[in-house]
Amino acid sequence: MADTLTGGAQQDAPPVPAYPMARAAGCPFDPPPALQEQQERGRLARVRLWDGSTPWLVTGHADQRELLLDPRVSADFTRPGYPLSAPRTSDSSASFILMDDPEHARLRRMVTAPFAVKRVNALRPGVQRIVDDLIDEMLAGPNPVDLVRAFALPVPSLVICALLGVPYADHEFFQENSQILIRQSVRPEDGAAAFDRLVAYLDDLMGEKIAQPGEDLLSGLVERIDAGELTRHQAAEMGVLLLIAGHETTANMIALGTVALLEHPEQLALLRETDDPKLVASAVEELLRYLSIVHNGRRRAVLEDIEIDGQVIRAGEGLILPNDIANRDPDAFAEPDRLDLERDARRHVAFGFGVHQCLGQPLARMELQVVYSTLYRRVPTLRLAADVAELPFKHDGVVYGVYELPVTW
Repeated sequence: MADTLTGGAQQDAPPVPAYPMARAAGCPFDPPPALQEQQERGRLARVRLWDGSTPWLVTGHADQRELLLDPRVSADFTRPGYPLSAPRTSDSSASFILMDDPEHARLRRMVTAPFAVKRVNALRPGVQRIVDDLIDEMLAGPNPVDLVRAFALPVPSLVICALLGVPYADHEFFQENSQILIRQSVRPEDGAAAFDRLVAYLDDLMGEKIAQPGEDLLSGLVERIDAGELTRHQAAEMGVLLLIAGHETTANMIALGTVALLEHPEQLALLRETDDPKLVASAVEELLRYLSIVHNGRRRAVLEDIEIDGQVIRAGEGLILPNDIANRDPDAFAEPDRLDLERDARRHVAFGFGVHQCLGQPLARMELQVVYSTLYRRVPTLRLAADVAELPFKHDGVVYGVYELPVTW
């Protein structure tokens, strides 16, 4: 009777999907199927977050790049509608990456110089020595070995420690706390405690730099503190950001990139057998595109109404821009689900886009170029010591990768 009175059976609107979304078993390198399906359906959709809010999900490569340049879109996490990935703690403070210009630009400029391309290229011989020394140690040690602990994690940790002026002897402390911070499943209070421990550690270190400055990046912030442009606590928080970003992302790219290459032996052979730096650089860009290891989606708040694909997004609403699905957009990359080290993948958004794009991308690129051009050439028989299905992938991580990578040769 009810169907008759309403003119027939009515279908409920499809439920708003939860975000983040789960990857498919057996497809460790691909974005979640639900994310791919949404990209096929349309460029824009609502998703539901942990707090019940329903920001807009933007799946297109061109749309993401355009929005990341749009002054009507804010990175400030205190703005109405900003889609938080977890509850804010009472003492939450903002990194400059969660600020808008001009304050974002003012603080970012204080740490930009060491990451300039020319400065980074001057570090290449030192990074090559680190890579070669670690490979020597690995080859002289037990076989099989966990490539994460023996190689992937130490390479960027040693590099960022030298750049910042952080003692590498403390790597277990900062790596352990970093791991807590980048897990999506961690309780907010546990994440806040890990952050506080790292800030306290960097604050003590800043005290040492103030008393006796060196030639490192943190010492370079001392004059900013003396000039009243930066507080010691702000400098410590900046140090935490650079320390975490400087080792976690690159370490996961080394390990996950190795898995991907071992699963694509024809692509690995291209890289192993080349001495062409252009092909190595191309391989790095393609692996960054294909793997897109930062999986929490870039979050933004809308300050003024914006129209996308005929849909008006209102001021005060939130945006999520997942780089993993943008980097698989067929409108931007032909056959996007295929790993092709010879393709031109330079337009990927693995490092973001616009004023907030990753500060350390020149360093990450250089480290990956050294690693990818050295490891597989020096260990040509490198292979997995476990089935891919048995590897502990970081499905609970903001930064995706593997917790362990048993390899042999």
